[in-house]
Amino acid sequence: MIHSENPSVLICGAGPAGLTLAICLARHGVPFRIVDKRPGPFVGSRGKGIQPRTLEIFEDLGVLDRILDAGGAYPSQCVHSAAGDRIENGISAVSPTPTEPFGQPWMVMQSLTEGILRDCLGTFGVSVEWSTEVTGVTRGDAVSTQLTSPAGDEALASRYVVGADGGRSTLRQQSGISFPGNTLGVRAVVADLELSGLDTRYWHRYNEGDMTRQVSLCPLQGTSLVQLQAPLPPDGEVDVTPDGLSRFIAERCGRNDLHVSAVSWASVYAMNARLADRYRDGSTFLVGDAAHIHPPTGGQGLNTSIQDAYNLGWKLAAVHAGADERLLDTYEEERRPIAAGMLGLSTRLLDAASKGSMRRGRDAQQLDLAYRESSLNVEVPARTEGLRAGDRAPDAWLWSETGEKVRLFELFRGPHWTRLVVGPDGDGPAWSDLDGIFADAYRPTVGDCFVIRPDGYIGAILGAGCHDRMDRFAGEVKTYRIA
Repeated sequence: MIHSENPSVLICGAGPAGLTLAICLARHGVPFRIVDKRPGPFVGSRGKGIQPRTLEIFEDLGVLDRILDAGGAYPSQCVHSAAGDRIENGISAVSPTPTEPFGQPWMVMQSLTEGILRDCLGTFGVSVEWSTEVTGVTRGDAVSTQLTSPAGDEALASRYVVGADGGRSTLRQQSGISFPGNTLGVRAVVADLELSGLDTRYWHRYNEGDMTRQVSLCPLQGTSLVQLQAPLPPDGEVDVTPDGLSRFIAERCGRNDLHVSAVSWASVYAMNARLADRYRDGSTFLVGDAAHIHPPTGGQGLNTSIQDAYNLGWKLAAVHAGADERLLDTYEEERRPIAAGMLGLSTRLLDAASKGSMRRGRDAQQLDLAYRESSLNVEVPARTEGLRAGDRAPDAWLWSETGEKVRLFELFRGPHWTRLVVGPDGDGPAWSDLDGIFADAYRPTVGDCFVIRPDGYIGAILGAGCHDRMDRFAGEVKTYRIA
C-alpha cells in the first residue's frame, strides 16, 4: 500500500465521491490519504445510472472506455398491469450531438464503477486504506484526525479533511454539522439477484401506482444479475434469502416461473431527503451522501456525489499550489444549491412513481446544471443571452491548418485551465471552426476569450481588451486560438 506520510488532505470514505476526489488530487500532485472504515469494497448495484454529465467527467478522468465496457444502455421497459396486460415502452433515444457527446444515461453496477475508479487511483500508486475508522477530529493550525485500524491508533495531521463517508457520516457528526430534512414514509428493498425465467431484454415493472404490490425487476447491464426494487410496508421483517425473495416476487408479480437462485447483495431501507446545513466547517468538507441523501428515483445520487468531488478537487489543488484559500468557500456556494434542486427532483419523481407516472426528462441528465451565480465568474462585458460564465462548456469539433480534427473536450482534458481566444491574431495553436458548431454554441465575437475551468465549466467570458482579468485564475493554463 502506498500513501502519503504528510498528506495535505485526508479523505474519509472510498465510495464514488471519495474515489473521484482522490483521482482529482492525484492528477494535480496533491499528497493525500484515503481511508474507509469498511473492511473492503462495496459489492452491490445501488447507484447504477450514470448520467451524461458524469460520463463527460469520466472521459476527462480517463476511465470512460472501461465504464462503457462494464455496463450498457438502459433496456426498454415492460409494464405489467394487475389485470395481466403488458405494455412495452421503448426508451426514447436521445442521439449524441457535437456539443453533447453523450445523449443517454449508462447503466453500470456501482460496485463495478467503484472498482474502475480504484484501478485508476492505483495508477498513481495509491490504495484505499480499509478497516480504518475516524474516531475523533481536533482542529488547530492543522486538522488532527484520530484513526483506528488493525495496525493500531494513529493521530494524523493534515491541512484538510473531507467526509465522503455516507449518509451516517462520522465526520459530519464529529464536526457538529446538522443534517436537516425528512423521512419520506417510504420503506423499500433493493437486491441483486441471480434470477431465472425473466426476459432480460426488458426492465419489468409490475403494478405501477400500487405501493403495496409494486415491484421492479431490472437486468443489470454487463452482468448476469437482476436488480429487484420494491416498496415495503412500514414495519415487519423482510426475508432476503433466495427462497424468501422468490416468494416475494411470486406474490407481487403473480408468477411462479421466476426463481431466485442466489442473492449477491440486498438492502432494506427507509427513504430520506436531507441536506447538510453547510458543506464546510473550517478545514472540514463534506461531499456526496455525507452532504445530501435522497430517494433513488431519477438516478441522481451517485452523479451528484461525483460532481461534488470534481468541483472540490481542483479547488483544493489550487489552494495547495498557492491560490487564495477563499476559493474553497465557492465549493458550498456552487454545490449546495445543486443538491437542493436534486433533492426536489428526486422527491417529485418518487411521488410520480407512487402514482405510476414517473418520467425522467432532460433535467435528470445534469447537462444544464450551472454555476451562474458563483462569485468566481467574470463576464466583461456582461452577456444577456447564450452561454454565460458558470455554464457547462459545450463540446465542438475544430480543425487544424493541416486538416487534423479535434474535439474541444480533448483540449480541455486534464487538470489545467483552458483559454480559447477567438480571432486571427494571438498566441496558441490555431484551430478553425469549419462547420460553425463552436460559433453556434459559444456565440463569440472577434476578440472574445473563453476561460474554461479544470472541471469543464466556463470561468470567464472576456471581450477584446479585457483579457487581463485572467490574472485572478491560478494554475496551468493552455491557450488555443480559434481563427
